[in-house]
Amino acid sequence: MEADVSQNHNEEEEEEPVDADCFQVVRTKMIQPTSRKDPKVEKLTEALLDWINSTLKTEHIVVQSLDEDLYDGLVLHHLLARLAGVRLSLEEIALTSSAQIRKLEAVMEELDKRLDQSDTKWDVSRIHNKDLLATLHLLVAMVRRKGMRSDVQTEVLTGDSTNVENLSCTDGGVNAVEQLLKLGAHKVAVVKQALVDFVNKSLASLGLHVSDVDKQFSDGVILLLLIGQLEGFFIPLCDFSLIPVNNEQMLHNVTFALSLLTHAGLHVSSVQPQDFVAREVAATLKVLYALFCKHARQEEKTSVVFL
Repeated sequence: MEADVSQNHNEEEEEEPVDADCFQVVRTKMIQPTSRKDPKVEKLTEALLDWINSTLKTEHIVVQSLDEDLYDGLVLHHLLARLAGVRLSLEEIALTSSAQIRKLEAVMEELDKRLDQSDTKWDVSRIHNKDLLATLHLLVAMVRRKGMRSDVQTEVLTGDSTNVENLSCTDGGVNAVEQLLKLGAHKVAVVKQALVDFVNKSLASLGLHVSDVDKQFSDGVILLLLIGQLEGFFIPLCDFSLIPVNNEQMLHNVTFALSLLTHAGLHVSSVQPQDFVAREVAATLKVLYALFCKHARQEEKTSVVFL
């Protein structure tokens, strides 16, 4: 009996020590919801928004929320490019959490090199988690940093999304466009504007200008001209109606355009010609984004940003 007690006592003494780190508490500073209405916080937030938006005026892009529009790394990437002359080879549109974090990691690494602060009040996790306090600290540091002047024009496209698929080019963006349309109207408008910029750049040599993707593509004419410009071939005028006067001619144009895109290897099989002619937003965006995926990245690009 004594031997058993002694043995149990020895086993208790030989137990591995408890790791004190298991009981450590991580302390994080954050702005409480009620503090967002503090006059000083509101004034600083407004000043930073004005700073960003003043640089975006010529791009017709408006950042409405510092935490909601900066967390995916898109705005920060373009700020880095314009203010420090650093353009990283990154996916232009990142909607999944993992893709956003990868983009943020690359951008934040370059920003931290230039901001050169030993005790930063921001990191990838905080920015991605929409921590307003961390975002404010980062932006203030960027404004104050020499070489990152606030009067430099900043080209930004911002993006916002939660728990949706990555808007990538692996499937021509077809499924991702459907997910995009579930977001707010502001986000869809930003993507439309980015695609308009891409189209206008491609059609500049023809003297054509597009301002409304919902209306100007429905008859198929501009779409066919765009395909010819991007794919590098001439489409005989006798093959389509240059000035369609009825729905039948519009359907012919669009059907012809979709067949050309399919032959070129673009994923547009889910788009129905009648939907395109009917100006359904999903159909139009799927086609234009498929073209963007194939051609925009071959240049020093039009940047798409889901804000």
